[in-house]
Amino acid sequence: MSMIRDLRAAVRPARPVLRKSALHLTGTAAGTGPAYDTTRDPGTPSAVVDCAVYRDGVRVRTDLPLTPHEALRAARRDGGFVWIGLHEPTEAEFSGIAGEFGLHPLAVEDAVQAHQRPKLERYDDSLFTVFKTIHYVEHAELTATSEVVETGEVMCFTGREFFITVRHGGHGSLRALRHRLEDDPERLAKGPSAVLHAIADHVVDGYIAVAYAVQDDIDEVETEVFSPGRRGVSRGVDSARIYQLKREVLEFKRAVSPLARPMQLLSERPMRLIDPEIQKYFRDVADHVVRVQEQVIGFDELLNSILQANLAQASVAQNEDMRKITAWAAIIAVPTMVCGVYGMNFKYMPELHWRYGYPLIMGITGVICIGIHRTLKRNGWL
Repeated sequence: MSMIRDLRAAVRPARPVLRKSALHLTGTAAGTGPAYDTTRDPGTPSAVVDCAVYRDGVRVRTDLPLTPHEALRAARRDGGFVWIGLHEPTEAEFSGIAGEFGLHPLAVEDAVQAHQRPKLERYDDSLFTVFKTIHYVEHAELTATSEVVETGEVMCFTGREFFITVRHGGHGSLRALRHRLEDDPERLAKGPSAVLHAIADHVVDGYIAVAYAVQDDIDEVETEVFSPGRRGVSRGVDSARIYQLKREVLEFKRAVSPLARPMQLLSERPMRLIDPEIQKYFRDVADHVVRVQEQVIGFDELLNSILQANLAQASVAQNEDMRKITAWAAIIAVPTMVCGVYGMNFKYMPELHWRYGYPLIMGITGVICIGIHRTLKRNGWL
């Protein structure tokens, strides 16, 4: 469990601030083309996390940070491609980049607004891919209000000369992934499609780690529900915990299931923007998606069974309580009846003036009560 948590742990890096001399808030910088709104408010970092040119799989180092316009111009002049990473850009921040790279307005709108389902859309000169990232939320104990999974989004624009990522959410940083790719120039030399595969593989590997962690939570709940000595556990809390976990699994399912079709298309259909050598690797990603999808569907069905079993146990426990109450009521009815009869103000009552009448009546009442108790206990009512 600790190893899985270490795999899920990710550090959210600080984003570098681009120089204002090259990227102004309004207007255009001399020789840089369209203006880019690089800051939402004064003093806050830019939405652009990183912008670099890669040639033959190697990052082109420059003395100063490149603007998207400068990076694209360098890629077209000397070859290679541009990789731009953004985090939660506003419409104003992204409009200039979208115009510079010729991104389709519908895809741009989806990238800015977020809250999209996983999908793959093909346009004339680019591919638009949406991934849902999943982060497992650590918790000491699963409660009725515990947040188990947290979702984010990564939108990818893939072109011949560029690759643009737009990330939403507080987790799912791609900085470590970028560094790993930079350490593998042979792979990165395949172009933007290699980056798309790396991100898809990275996201799906995150699904696998989260699936193992969710499995642990489900096993814990299942053990508690079916443990022999759980009569003292509050059944209302159990049902609420199971239902909360089921809702979190449903959110997980919404992130995984729609991704199966896009990965299948990327692995089976030839596409102009996907290198044939890279396309083979998408098959492995597609297989992993299907495997996680089957796991999540199994989680959902298992939680349904656990919830039904828990409700059935609660119903049986209530029936047992009602049987005990009914049994004790039957026992108490005997002395109640005797007291009711002898409490009436009649002159002629059985054995009313006999010296041993009272002990006799009490003895008979006790014997009857003991007989009823033994009979009900033998039949499992007590």
